[in-house]
Amino acid sequence: MKSGFKDRINQNLREFEQFAVDVIYDKRQGRKEKWFAGFLKSLSYLYSGIVAIRYYLYDQKVFRSQPLGCLVVVVGNLTVGGTGKTPIVERIAKTLRDRGRTVGILSRGYKSKKEPAWRKAIRSITHGEEAPPKVVSDGKEVLLDSRLAGDEPYMLARNLPGVVVVVDKNRVKAGAYAIKKFKVDTLILDDGFQYLPLKGRLNLVLVDKNNPFGNKQMLPRGILREPINNLSRASYVFITKSDGKDSTELKNTIHHYHPDTDIIECTHKPTFLRQVAGDDEQSLETLKGARVACYSGIAVPESFEKFLTELGAEVAYKERFLDHHRFTKYELARMYQNMEDLGIDRVITTEKDAARLDRDYIPPISTYYLRLEIEILDGADDFEEAINRICFPKKEWISNKS
Repeated sequence: MKSGFKDRINQNLREFEQFAVDVIYDKRQGRKEKWFAGFLKSLSYLYSGIVAIRYYLYDQKVFRSQPLGCLVVVVGNLTVGGTGKTPIVERIAKTLRDRGRTVGILSRGYKSKKEPAWRKAIRSITHGEEAPPKVVSDGKEVLLDSRLAGDEPYMLARNLPGVVVVVDKNRVKAGAYAIKKFKVDTLILDDGFQYLPLKGRLNLVLVDKNNPFGNKQMLPRGILREPINNLSRASYVFITKSDGKDSTELKNTIHHYHPDTDIIECTHKPTFLRQVAGDDEQSLETLKGARVACYSGIAVPESFEKFLTELGAEVAYKERFLDHHRFTKYELARMYQNMEDLGIDRVITTEKDAARLDRDYIPPISTYYLRLEIEILDGADDFEEAINRICFPKKEWISNKS
């Protein structure tokens, strides 16, 4: 009884969250939606003021960005969610690792399991030492699951042997720990464009071609974390999720705010299917003509579902959840029962969603996740230049470039 009541409460909360997200993305129109949009607009003014004051205090050196004596590469967005950041971070980390750098990735571990409040209180009372950062991977093995690490750090750790992955809200502390403990010489600050306490040498900013800046309004009415003119802080801009068609208009917009920046255009390319709770790997050809179900908890589920249909699958059943959603046993049981009722014998999800499933969970229907990797469509020379700026000391990089 208690469990059913709790599930209903959670369902109501999720429905309200989905309503709010739809208003922010202008997917709903109506009297109620218009009123709520106005309310969010008023909050945007407050948020914009806080952002402006924060940047002003850093510009005036009231607050200072701290260097760590280690090369720091920042990868981030102007907007919330949906730019396809994790595969970009993976591609950069893998390239640097293969060229001899000792790489560490710093993440805040969004929606990872936090330290209990009672433990923090005891440590504060007893003046105990602050808890160390979570080590998701020491470069040799994955040490934490997605519940403790967060789905994205866990994915990166699993896909990047030889790369250290550390999680902490305080990424200055996490970076210092990675340098001391693992002797890293290159830190990638994941989702760090707004993290000003840690000084980065290169800022790589991602812009989703399909929805670059939303409605161009700041949170919470829009999806902007900071004004578009802050693109001027970018060392390189990555246009992500490109369809290969002409991007002149978007590139002109980016150059309007930052005339000198180099732009690298890339796409997220499906490569294969890998079984959840198993070792089977299949080619994308197996999706042609296949009748499948799919589910996802990502920022832009439409892009994932579009991949499936473009690969020739017939999607007979689909469910969408909010980004970073962690599935309950009830939700999984309900979904898979609905799929069985429809006679579906194959299910596809995203790699990020597969990472959030409990390790001991075995789906009742054969389930695979779609593996995506980055392919650079335009600006490959600029990507190489960025990597060279990281890998070589400045003088050596200049001579190498010439």
